[in-house]
Amino acid sequence: MKYVFAFLSLFLLTPDAHAEGEKITVYKSPYCGCCTAWSDHMRENGFDVTEIKRDDMVAVKNQLGVPAKLESCHTASIDGYVIEGHVPASDIRKLLQERPKAAGLSVPGMPMGSPGMEQGDQKDRYVSVLFDKDNMSIFNQH
Repeated sequence: MKYVFAFLSLFLLTPDAHAEGEKITVYKSPYCGCCTAWSDHMRENGFDVTEIKRDDMVAVKNQLGVPAKLESCHTASIDGYVIEGHVPASDIRKLLQERPKAAGLSVPGMPMGSPGMEQGDQKDRYVSVLFDKDNMSIFNQH
């Protein structure tokens, strides 16, 4: 019987299984439709989303340490990381699996075709930026 539990624990502790149902808190303006669409994208990808509507998003971004040049419309927090803007769920899963030393990820601005910003066939090229207080680097290209 103990071998069955050991075998099952290998599957239960995989990074993908850990990311399923991962709790993410999204801070957004009460009036932003694309923020709601991004939250829906996260739910569709298995995340447990809590939305907090705020009128003072600049204060939220400052408190969580989002650099001004990486800002977008909504800000989220998950497992010690900050997620700024329309970051794809797949990039967040990769972040949680690899656990790099960083403050978080950002998709600066609001690129068309990013999650929550879908407009027909229009797709801008964009990057997910890994950042901390002093450094920024490209995490993924889309």
